Amino acid sequence: MALSKFLDARNDIAFKRIFGTEKNKDILIYFLNDILDLHDINKITDVSFLSPIQDPIIASQKQSIVDVLYIDSTGVQTIVEMQVAKTTGFEKRAQYYAAKAYSNQANVGNQYHDLKGVVFIAITNFILFPNKLAYKSDHVTFDKITFEHDLKDFSFTFIELPKFHKTKEDQLDNIVEKWIYFFKYANETDEEDLQKIIGSDVIIGKAYNELNQFNWTKEERLAYDQAKKRTDDYLSSLSEKLNEGIKIGEERGIQIGSLQGKIEVARNLLKAGIPIDIIAKITGLPENEIKKLQE
Repeated sequence: MALSKFLDARNDIAFKRIFGTEKNKDILIYFLNDILDLHDINKITDVSFLSPIQDPIIASQKQSIVDVLYIDSTGVQTIVEMQVAKTTGFEKRAQYYAAKAYSNQANVGNQYHDLKGVVFIAITNFILFPNKLAYKSDHVTFDKITFEHDLKDFSFTFIELPKFHKTKEDQLDNIVEKWIYFFKYANETDEEDLQKIIGSDVIIGKAYNELNQFNWTKEERLAYDQAKKRTDDYLSSLSEKLNEGIKIGEERGIQIGSLQGKIEVARNLLKAGIPIDIIAKITGLPENEIKKLQE
């Protein structure tokens, strides 16, 4: 198969080029309205970009997260992240970032009644919620008894790319599916398939055009390649830690078939920084039991 002329939308440089610049603000606005299913008077019409740094310490430790933070004309802030590799506690970090953006509004005058909502959107290249079948899930706060939506200031949307199983051979039925396909397969898309995929969606076409490597300068492509190397190195590091944890268990003569063996291997993998869900798949131990080993 011929190589695609399109670069990978999951790359942090490419992602920021498309969704984090004034030049392509229209792409971001269309994407947000499509993903959040906003219509008529609720549609976002304009945005202003803010600094994505919520916490200097966490920001310095981030390996493969991309942030776009903006505020719309109503004052609502939205954080958009692309997460390539799973890290333990990602869903908690999502809530932390949202809370940080919310609380930062109260720094001047402490006018709590003026606080505006925060929307968090994450596109993950891994499965975050293994018990959910849907590739897109929206989370808000409801009253447990009446299911009334009284607390409206926080909203979380997660898109798990591995759960999206359609390929170029399948019909994309709606605009959300076209966006998900874009994130997952843009760098595998050839010219012949492009028109079939985008149809009459001009903005999707513009997003693909931004990934056309022939529109990138030498310096921009160098930055893209460096970002790709950082991500590849990080993923390779995770793989090495995984293998190291298993090897330690084997060297100690521990049989993973026994309960004690599973626990020992789980402890080694935790020390190596392997995410809990992956440890659960390797050892067969429940995630809640693995979490207890951290305590």
